Amino acid sequence: MLYFRKTTILLSLSFIITLQDSLQAAQEKPNIVYIMVDDMGYGDTGCYNPKSKIPTPNIDSLANAGMRFTDAHSPGALCHPSRYGLLTGQHPFRANVESWRTRAVIRNGQTTIASLLQSNGYRTAMVGKWHLGFDENGYENPLPGGPVDRGFDSFFGIRASTDIPPYFYIRDDHAVVPPSDSIEANKSEGWSPIQGAFWRAGGIAPDLKLKDVLPRFTDEAITVIEDHAETKNKKPLMLYLAYPAPHTPWLPSNKFRSSSKAGMYGDFLVMMDAMIGRVLEALDKAGMNDDTLLFFTSDNGPVWYDTDVQRLDHDSVGGLRGMKADAWEGGHRMPFIVRWPGKIQAGSVSGQTICFTDMLATFAAVVDAELPPDAGPDSFDILPVLLGKQPESKAIRGPLVIPARRGMMSIRSGHWKLITGLGSGGFSKPAQIKPTPGGPKGQLYHLGNDLAETRNLYAEKPETVKSLQSKLAQILKQTKTRP
Repeated sequence: MLYFRKTTILLSLSFIITLQDSLQAAQEKPNIVYIMVDDMGYGDTGCYNPKSKIPTPNIDSLANAGMRFTDAHSPGALCHPSRYGLLTGQHPFRANVESWRTRAVIRNGQTTIASLLQSNGYRTAMVGKWHLGFDENGYENPLPGGPVDRGFDSFFGIRASTDIPPYFYIRDDHAVVPPSDSIEANKSEGWSPIQGAFWRAGGIAPDLKLKDVLPRFTDEAITVIEDHAETKNKKPLMLYLAYPAPHTPWLPSNKFRSSSKAGMYGDFLVMMDAMIGRVLEALDKAGMNDDTLLFFTSDNGPVWYDTDVQRLDHDSVGGLRGMKADAWEGGHRMPFIVRWPGKIQAGSVSGQTICFTDMLATFAAVVDAELPPDAGPDSFDILPVLLGKQPESKAIRGPLVIPARRGMMSIRSGHWKLITGLGSGGFSKPAQIKPTPGGPKGQLYHLGNDLAETRNLYAEKPETVKSLQSKLAQILKQTKTRP
């Protein structure tokens, strides 16, 4: 009996010590805040483009306090493939991402950045635009397959963009109010059919006003931060804030009208920057700044035509070629800023080629966790870059493959970039060009000498084309690229 009591006491002490160690380890892990905006160009912010006509003081402050990447890429040039790659660490061409309208794109049990952090002691929250589908069976019923079934403890947001009906808020896995009303389509004079205050006709919930979505998401994100601070939660916080702006409809409130020199788009982006400022202020007030690893980026390029550049003298892609949906750099080369006080050198710049798919492996490294063998198949750990331990001359990841809208693929290896067809592959015209007899069948650019992709070297460098084609075929054939 005495032996049993001693054993019980020892086991109890062991449990208490293990629990204390676990809590201490959790407290030592940083909070992680990932802010992703929607359809913003590489050249929209002042920190990336001194000639920008849009003031972005809050985003610029992040660059001043952290690391700014000049060669960061979204996994796709459209909203849903980009988000899929971010959350899963897998290239979107490996999944049927187009099925998001009726079913969940991320598989049940598939590792995500949220489920990884959740299993490593984090409280995980998402606010904003999901765009990766639910297993829908009527909006009066639960919506399975969304954020709370893929690793997030809580979710408040919308199904897709604020120009794609039906429009309604979702709390966790239920519609807050089903989209029982209807709204007519809208567009703005002086802009293309998919710019301005553009939205499509469809169902809308009585409690949702499109102009209020951006500030509402800001309020929700601030509530997550304040609740976390007030409850003195022992778990670190992971917040994924996916703003649906400056994606259409461009709806700046009265306070922000004429706040830029880039029209409605610029004014809406100024408003978005102000919302980010409110979130940064909330982190500061909560005393969370110093122990928070914060990311800022956009999901893909802007909808901004050459005529807009000429008319408003604002180059949304900052000298790159193309825009949203394109295989050209303007479609997927993104502003990417990371701030981590005391860890990342303030005001630093990295030219490393990275991709959003790299977040899963990077988060695993941050929390000292091992990824399962089948998780994040295209995710590379970029933590050494963030901490200044990776030489700029040594690539942190392997070749990068990005799909465009019309079936074209691009592969990037070093300075060389191959596009498997002619034309933009996306929204820029011409989207597709039929090869001429004896002419090039694709595009080859040396981005080190020609970042604007003005000189197609496909016919001049057949060996380089052949090498990149071989690498692309290998990546498409295999199931993973990370070691």
